[in-house]
Amino acid sequence: MRAADGSMPSLPGESKIPWGIMNWTDLSGKILNGGRLDRSEAMAVLQSSDDELLVVLQAAFEIRRTYFGRGVRLHVIRNAKSGFCSEDCSYCSQSSKADTAIERHPLQAVEAIVQGAREAQQMNAVRYCIVTSGRQPVETELDVICEAARQIKREAPIQICTSLGLLTPAQAQRLKAAGVDRYNHNLETSSRYYGAICTTHSYDDRVATTRIAKAAGLELCCGGLIGMGETLDDRVDLALALREVGADSIPLNFLDPRPGTAMEGRTRISAMEALRTLALFRFANPDRELRVAGGREACLGPLQALALYPANSIFTRGYLTTGGQGHTADLALIESAGFQVAEITDA
Repeated sequence: MRAADGSMPSLPGESKIPWGIMNWTDLSGKILNGGRLDRSEAMAVLQSSDDELLVVLQAAFEIRRTYFGRGVRLHVIRNAKSGFCSEDCSYCSQSSKADTAIERHPLQAVEAIVQGAREAQQMNAVRYCIVTSGRQPVETELDVICEAARQIKREAPIQICTSLGLLTPAQAQRLKAAGVDRYNHNLETSSRYYGAICTTHSYDDRVATTRIAKAAGLELCCGGLIGMGETLDDRVDLALALREVGADSIPLNFLDPRPGTAMEGRTRISAMEALRTLALFRFANPDRELRVAGGREACLGPLQALALYPANSIFTRGYLTTGGQGHTADLALIESAGFQVAEITDA
């Protein structure tokens, strides 16, 4: 039975905002007409009820479809250097403070990194993401990454993204000259909450690297991790901050707590909460690539297909230290939901 204000009785943990307080179609129309999501609208997305979820996703899909159609861009990650990280990021199994059983290895050789690009191209990935652990690259590591990038560009049309930590302007310029298209450096969370998850570098350090990458002419891949104990306000801050730094691509990860990390034992957010968050980031960044990234399978489970309504990109095959459901299953997911794999020319 509905309450006098038209809302359904709330269950524990559910939003108490009355049904229909926000016209989601009007919101998507405003954004498609050049308007910008404001803070109150952003909070309304996150506080919407589970009953409204499909309407919210449909409104987000109208924006996604306008800019990206039904294409899904596939990205493949190469964990080119694993472990041995000096930083204390509390969510990360590669942190110096974590006691985990992950594989640890130094930077791979050029040929191994190039072979990974060949495999990514065979999977119809539009981007190949070379990732190394650590605070920042040393010059000998940058030599390897740049040589691998040059060889990849000679062989394949696949786009290259690198994620190597904090950068100097000279390093960013070297990557650009070698053929790297995009640089990843996530903000992870809000400026307010960042100190609660990492103390060995600051939020401002991360913002500085995003600016350095953009100044060198690199596209910026910059997103975050949801479910670390942040508030809804923190999630809104992150969505709006990514808009301000000019992120071209936004990977949104959902915490799947890793044994041996400081966040071991935390509860994953629900699929419904994850989907609302994806919708928020689409409303806030309408024409930007939005990727449902780490934690996709763990947090969304059987509702993964719904993530493709706001998001137009996924990682396939797996992540840095955890496996995914696999490329074949990802292709089946995309096809069964009525979407199709985007071609490199569509990226």
